[in-house]
Amino acid sequence: MFRRIHSLRTVRRALALSLLGAAALAQAADLKVGVILPLSGPVSAQGLSDAKGIQAGLKFQDTVNGHKITVIQLDDASDSSVSARNARKLIEQDHVDVLIGTGGVPGAMAIAAVARETKTPLVSFTPLNVTGEEADWAKTTTQSASTMISAVVGQMKRAGVKTVGYIGFSDSWGDLAYASLKKSADAAGIKVVADERYARSDNSVTGQALKIMAAQPDAVLGGTAGTPGALPYIALRERGYKGAIYGTHGLLGPEFVRLVGAPGQDLIVPTGPALVGDQLPDSNPSKTIIASYRKAYQEVNGEPPTDVFSAYAFDAWLVVARAAAKVPAKLEPGTPAYRAALRDAIDATKDLPATEGVLSYKPGTPYGTDEHSVVLVRLDKSKWVLLP
Repeated sequence: MFRRIHSLRTVRRALALSLLGAAALAQAADLKVGVILPLSGPVSAQGLSDAKGIQAGLKFQDTVNGHKITVIQLDDASDSSVSARNARKLIEQDHVDVLIGTGGVPGAMAIAAVARETKTPLVSFTPLNVTGEEADWAKTTTQSASTMISAVVGQMKRAGVKTVGYIGFSDSWGDLAYASLKKSADAAGIKVVADERYARSDNSVTGQALKIMAAQPDAVLGGTAGTPGALPYIALRERGYKGAIYGTHGLLGPEFVRLVGAPGQDLIVPTGPALVGDQLPDSNPSKTIIASYRKAYQEVNGEPPTDVFSAYAFDAWLVVARAAAKVPAKLEPGTPAYRAALRDAIDATKDLPATEGVLSYKPGTPYGTDEHSVVLVRLDKSKWVLLP
């Protein structure tokens, strides 16, 4: 009788240990995605849109190769130093397998440095000015500043613009946008006659607007993003500037449109296909995934998307999910070997139809799209209208 009871206890103990082990294995097998977004601070409007795009991505696909995809999301308060700290926390404490983020070039650049150092792949949705080994660990779903601004300068040339003034952020995005403008404008025979800057947290750009108007440019390009990007257009129009106004794809959010109001009328900016998905021909490779993105977005957020930031974030999710499906089954998430294999799979992404164009990555550059992913839109009575 004693032997029978002892045997029964042994079986129960073994079964309990087995169940505990299986639970631990299941937990360890989750693919952990660390998401860093500016949910507060100057570019929080963009960050909130990014968050909705990530949720749409999770709704679209929440498992890969039998692994549940879990999201650990942190707010960097639009501060690049916080972006870097968040990246380290997600990697060192939460043991994420991949990073996604953030809104704003300075923060994304800070995360890219941590990604390279810790050998953790990063998929951003913000322009990245990285090369070499850093670019091998960091990719982005957005078009490069040079690709987007080149398209804008082409439109300027067709419109007969001879001189252009520039006003942008006093940070890495402002520098990148200006360098891209200077290169494309010089090649097109357009003279850049002003270069003014302001901080994302500034409340006025009156002085900068007056200096630009004194230079009398035919057109003005804003190298800005989000709601702070509305300030130059408001200041210029309020002071009587009559020239053409242009911007970058960082402005394509509903909050910007509401804030800029009438001064933003006729603003021309570049964008990817997602914003005008319903106007694309059926042959466009992005049309099907745009429909899937819009459906997932509607289901999880209770409304249709009206911005591009959520689309770029959704594309980052697509890149991670597609690459994770190609990681060898013998490798388990949560290990350096898995992160390295995931990085290699991201780097090898080819011909992936995404909402903002077809993505094909290669070593040494963070970008996967080209000029074929760019369209131009004009702000007409608070609506973005596709230019021919």
